[in-house]
Amino acid sequence: MKYLSEYRDSSLALKMADRIRGISKKPARFMEICGTHTVAIFKNGIRKVLPQHIELVSGPGCPVCVTANRDIDKAIKIARIPDVIVTTFGDMIRVPGSESSLKHEKSLGADVRMVYSTMDALEVARQNPDKKVVFLGIGFETTAPTIAAAVVAAEAEGIQNFLVLSSHKLLPPAMDALLSGGELDVSGFICPGHVSTVIGTAPYEVVVSQYKTPCVVVGFEPLDILQGIYMLASQIEAGEAKVEIQYTRSVSPEGNQNAMNTMFRVFEPCDAPWRGLGVIPKSGLALREAYRAFDADALFDVDVPDSSEPPGCKCGEVLRGVSTPIDCKLFRKLCTQDNPVGPCMVSSEGTCAAYYRYHV
Repeated sequence: MKYLSEYRDSSLALKMADRIRGISKKPARFMEICGTHTVAIFKNGIRKVLPQHIELVSGPGCPVCVTANRDIDKAIKIARIPDVIVTTFGDMIRVPGSESSLKHEKSLGADVRMVYSTMDALEVARQNPDKKVVFLGIGFETTAPTIAAAVVAAEAEGIQNFLVLSSHKLLPPAMDALLSGGELDVSGFICPGHVSTVIGTAPYEVVVSQYKTPCVVVGFEPLDILQGIYMLASQIEAGEAKVEIQYTRSVSPEGNQNAMNTMFRVFEPCDAPWRGLGVIPKSGLALREAYRAFDADALFDVDVPDSSEPPGCKCGEVLRGVSTPIDCKLFRKLCTQDNPVGPCMVSSEGTCAAYYRYHV
């Protein structure tokens, strides 16, 4: 197919759904681990055209949602320091911490700014040389290379007031944590197209070899997703477990080595806390010693008390794939998109937000 509209052709989508019904006989539960997939699945009614014995469950694929409360609380503490500007992507401003949010701190006078890219944050640092500009770095392997590139640019220009508070996450270790925990029953993974464009497919080989769980890297259009489900169902029926790429127009097995090299030039893996999953070894990114001058953690010694989750909020269970938003007593009652209690309702890629907008 040559044009985007072809990937949204409803007649072709129904034919692909028929192919899935024709090949799939065994019950299967597939987890999408990308928030963009979650929204696309709901928005395009993918679940409604699948056979009843194929279930889709959402996982920890929203970087805003998996950011631990402690990391948010730390950003809030830093925002309260005089002559500090905190910059971050839009959704993070609204995520509640233990007792506040960056949005609330902004209303009290803190200098908190939404940016569309890390380079925007670097420009804020250029324009405010008398202040420390902290970028709250979140995201998976998709965004981490761009943040690393901003750090490299700041070093090259001699910009000394640009700092990164790193809350980045690496996705494959989370997949390992989900499967090793024994809590999740999943037959295969719909793997993220954006992340895989950077990391390639080698990290998923570990999941396949150790847990015999099929993985298919999938694009984000309706026909992409249906074809990916067909490929997973075909593996289940054949008794196979391997890594396949549906999203061949963007993803190659080797990934983007330039992006990976930039990311690991600036960052190194570290243990990191995930909302709902706890601390996962080597699942985060910390600035290397050579770039410690740009590390907000190293500069600001802030005291962050023990963090707490909102009472009754099931975001953690939703991110692990063991509950759905409709299992949460707060959903659509106390927790709405106008008044979100947890991050899964805040983020545009959050599972709760997708259920709120599209689930009937």
